[in-house]
Amino acid sequence: MIDTNQPISADNLFTDEQMRAFLTNGFVVIKPDLPRSLHDTIYQKLDQAVEMDGNPGNNLLPRVPEIQEVYDHPTVQGALTSVIGPNYMMHPHRHPHTNRPGSSGGGWHKDSYWGYGKVRNHRCWWAMGMYFPQDTPIEIGPTAVIPGSSYYLSRQNDVSESKFPATGEAGTVIIIHYDIWHQATANETDKTRYMLKFEFTRMSPPTIPSWNNKDAEWQSPSNLSLLNRQEIVWQHLWNWLNGRGEEKPIGEGTEAEISRWIAALRIGTQPEKIDATNHIGALGKNGAEAISALVSVLNDPSEPVGLNAAYALGAIGEEAIDPLVEALKDDNETVRRHAAYALTAAGSSAGEKVTELLGHESAETRGYASYVLGEIGADTSVPQLVSLLDDESVVVRRNVVESLGIIQGKHALSGEGTTSVAALARAMVKDADKQTRFTAALSLARIGEDAADAVPALKDALKDDDRYVRGYGMEALKYIGTPEAKSVLIDHLMTTRWCPSTSKNSTF
Repeated sequence: MIDTNQPISADNLFTDEQMRAFLTNGFVVIKPDLPRSLHDTIYQKLDQAVEMDGNPGNNLLPRVPEIQEVYDHPTVQGALTSVIGPNYMMHPHRHPHTNRPGSSGGGWHKDSYWGYGKVRNHRCWWAMGMYFPQDTPIEIGPTAVIPGSSYYLSRQNDVSESKFPATGEAGTVIIIHYDIWHQATANETDKTRYMLKFEFTRMSPPTIPSWNNKDAEWQSPSNLSLLNRQEIVWQHLWNWLNGRGEEKPIGEGTEAEISRWIAALRIGTQPEKIDATNHIGALGKNGAEAISALVSVLNDPSEPVGLNAAYALGAIGEEAIDPLVEALKDDNETVRRHAAYALTAAGSSAGEKVTELLGHESAETRGYASYVLGEIGADTSVPQLVSLLDDESVVVRRNVVESLGIIQGKHALSGEGTTSVAALARAMVKDADKQTRFTAALSLARIGEDAADAVPALKDALKDDDRYVRGYGMEALKYIGTPEAKSVLIDHLMTTRWCPSTSKNSTF
């Protein structure tokens, strides 16, 4: 397996245009240069495995180890490095999706994070790779995605939605934002269609571009066809991926223009509201006059309008923080969620006031505050976050353990950092909620070698009943990489190793 911490040749990294397409549409289709015979072998071995023993699920790689050649290919490595950075992790979960002849397809959905309690990241912390080992024309039922839907919690069900089927020759891979809406389409052929899904996670926030970046400033793709123009959202995400997440636009608008945009937020049509939020967001701090109007549409019936309003408020920055903190206390879930995204875009200047919300009576507010503090890298909040690992709310604890890993993945460890490692180790083995436990293990992996004190707890975690606690625990030991960690990991792997030749028809 290729070490994802090694530099990838620039020839295999995305161009600016590919990154723009990924940020706007939520996917990019690639085709690694591999022999057709490899894909045929993968298809045949997978067919045999499914026929003999059923779907191999998470044992997909040991059953068909040739698949690793696809994900080790420089084109695929380069694509994943571009969107989720170097040293990314292949998630323990992987799954072959089978679309049988004559199927009518599946429903539109977003994948969960093994539980639906997680705040979905607009920033690209997660990606999926969907690999098709057979020729995949439209008739065989490819996976389809809704372009531009990565940032929407709900379906829009209007003319803004289109359907993109991932067709292509054997060996085609579609790299998608984890949160894009997708479905299996109808298989009208007499052949089984396989799609092999692998998931990947970013290990640390970006500090520099991880693709072939030449243009510093955001611009929309040349062939963009989306009706909902989320320009202010895309601009923030572009800056974040460039390592400039704190950067705010500074534009100019006449008094008449600003008044017209504010009026559009109050009485305009959906397209007029989106246009107004883009214009106001482009003003940065010079759009402060519109703060009240933007807050009022955080719960707009159109989710794209509410999202744009959130990121426009984030672009305004400091003057918007107080009303956004109030919005994070709102009784309405949509207002709270959009306020969290806005505070994330506002950046580190929101840290102190958001930290104060960790003591709020509402578990939802505490949970969103915990999420924001991780996204903005608020290292001074670590002691307060650690204190919430005994919170009665599982939503709070899940957000806390993830944020502790993101913060410590960005900042050098201090005395608080050591406390963070100990607290995460305790949560990993003691918390009653499995999602909290496995996210704590992921956070220890993100901290890496500075989490060496957690190795004894990780050894215990390898006995957990949940497969993802064990899976992340093994990854954490790999990323820590000390002799003790390697010894624990190797001993565990030798005990639990899988024999790909063994089946119900061949036991020895």
